[in-house]
Amino acid sequence: MTNTIAAADCLFELGLEELPPKAMQALSKGFAEGMREALATAELAHGEIRAFAAPRRLALYIESVARRQNDSVEILRGPPLRIALDEEGNPTKAANAFANKCGVAFADLEREASEKGEWLIHRAERSGQSIESLAQGLLEQAIGKLPIPKRMRWGDSDESFVRPLHWLVAMVGESVLDVSLFGISAGNETRGHRFHAPAAKAISQPSEYPGLLMSLYVVADFDERRSRVAAAVTQAADSLNGSIAVDDPLMDEVTALVDWPVAISGTFDRRFLELPVEVLSSTLKVHQRYFPVLNEAGASTEHFITVANIESVAPSAVKLGNDRVVAPRLADAEFFWKNDREQPLASRRAALDKIVYQRDLGSLGEKTARLGRLCEQVASLASLDSTLAKTAAELSRCDLVTDMVGEFPELQGVMGAYYAQADGTDPEIATAIRTFYQPRFSGDSIAKSTAGQIVAIADKVDTLAGIFAIGKRPTGNRDPFGLRRAALGLIRTIIEGQIELDLPALLSEAVALQPVDVSDHPELVDDLYDFIVERLRNYELQQLCADQPDWFEAVAARRPHSLLDFHQRLEAVAAFVAQPAAAALAAANKRIANILRSAGTDANGLLDPAALDGEAERKLLEAWQSASEAVAPAVAARHYKEVMLKLAELRDTVDTFFENVMVMAEDVDVRRNRLALLAAVRGLFLEVADVSELAVKSD
Repeated sequence: MTNTIAAADCLFELGLEELPPKAMQALSKGFAEGMREALATAELAHGEIRAFAAPRRLALYIESVARRQNDSVEILRGPPLRIALDEEGNPTKAANAFANKCGVAFADLEREASEKGEWLIHRAERSGQSIESLAQGLLEQAIGKLPIPKRMRWGDSDESFVRPLHWLVAMVGESVLDVSLFGISAGNETRGHRFHAPAAKAISQPSEYPGLLMSLYVVADFDERRSRVAAAVTQAADSLNGSIAVDDPLMDEVTALVDWPVAISGTFDRRFLELPVEVLSSTLKVHQRYFPVLNEAGASTEHFITVANIESVAPSAVKLGNDRVVAPRLADAEFFWKNDREQPLASRRAALDKIVYQRDLGSLGEKTARLGRLCEQVASLASLDSTLAKTAAELSRCDLVTDMVGEFPELQGVMGAYYAQADGTDPEIATAIRTFYQPRFSGDSIAKSTAGQIVAIADKVDTLAGIFAIGKRPTGNRDPFGLRRAALGLIRTIIEGQIELDLPALLSEAVALQPVDVSDHPELVDDLYDFIVERLRNYELQQLCADQPDWFEAVAARRPHSLLDFHQRLEAVAAFVAQPAAAALAAANKRIANILRSAGTDANGLLDPAALDGEAERKLLEAWQSASEAVAPAVAARHYKEVMLKLAELRDTVDTFFENVMVMAEDVDVRRNRLALLAAVRGLFLEVADVSELAVKSD
């Protein structure tokens, strides 16, 4: 059946109250992906999908959408002819039931032959549905999977969405689609800037959407608007003989707050430049969403740039207003800075005993005490000095009860380091206080000092052990305690910091320190290890494994106690698979593993070298003995790459063995001896990784 399907551009616009700025890009991308999936499900061909996102709208412009589905023929298969017809050739109950199901008479059914006989079939012609009839489902499917961070209800409806909906546009070509959402029917009228162009404006056809909104003081394309924001703040900073530091999150957030960006400079009193740079930056960027202006040396100046969402007739008044807003915030920060330093940081330690960390895990004071104990354990396992780390652990959360961190919680750790320095504390301790939270986000660095790394490891392990101990481990996408982030931070600190320690031993100590009874969960340490290794899998697949999960599985089968050791073994596997012999040896190891598994108890015998009578057997024994002598010291020294490259030399000997030797000989003693030889060879490979797990393809 041949169709000639017309196509037209489509437009969907959701007119909303101001969207949460940090969620805008994810919502826009989700809307586009949802619509792409909906169109694919509906089998409607289309061209490019262009997403638009601004403070009061999410929109999609879809080029050349098929106006209807292709007609199709659906073949329904019924019972076989031997069941459908009786001995006289008349239809049986099964045949008539199939005809009724298809809505036709028995005589209208066809027959189809196959290798297994003849069958009744019905060819049902299906007319393609129009986009008009599919549009409601398309829109509902597209918005149904939006990544909405927090839903809202409005009016007396039980329905909820990211923000209240005020208007809806749905068009195909010049026609309005008959769809509705949250009680609002679609039309062809949009709205522009809330102040510059608030009146409804008709859209004649989808392709004019971006240009029309531009005339209504709305730069609807997020990337284009972001470019305008960047250009505007850069130009404003240039006029002040300064520059703007690159800050993508701030740029994205400001872009999500404005329809029509206009940069305006501002100024504050120079005395505030004496504040720590992080305090100044947090006040301007985090709380006010202003761009600090830097001088040629990259230092802060008394200037900042703000981005307004309006072309004011009195920009000087806007500037004055911004200056007045930021002044008291900086004055508060100045007061906190001076007041907090009037007492030593250590004097605040007792106050942590009154702050609940987690209901079942005690106070922050108790967590801090556990942290000191775990620092000792980490240092002991890693053969490091715990003196500075223990002091840093005691002071690590004291800044949480300062006025500055109370007002600027994002500065925890940072302010602790400043206050420790002001008290004359050892610089390495101050650095550890500042950095033990790291990595705080993707791409952040780990703590660089030894003391900082010890505290970071102890803190993350305590968090993981505590939350697992009370049964609050992550499920699905829910991870309210940030355990996945903590595990990844632990992994990165250990591997990138080159810290050698026995992870199960540390986890066991951390679990034992928790103020909860875990005697009913003897598997808890294993569960924690497995959870961390699963995060390690994701880390290594990006860093080292080149999306080859079999490499990871080969090492995971050995369950190394040290994450650093795990990483080093993985590096050796990566080097091994690049060798020409890798594929043959991986296959041989699979074969050996299967043989030993099938042999059962016969594979548990002791190897008797004198009983090996064939040349191939003796050659393999000699190769195994030679390799064992070289491998043992290399394994002890963790020279795993050297081990794997040495084992690659066994390829020809192993191949010759399997070509010439019948392992499962009828003679029981001969069979057991050959199995013992194979077990010895396999044990040599298992020194580093289970090579049988590798899916290596031969060239």
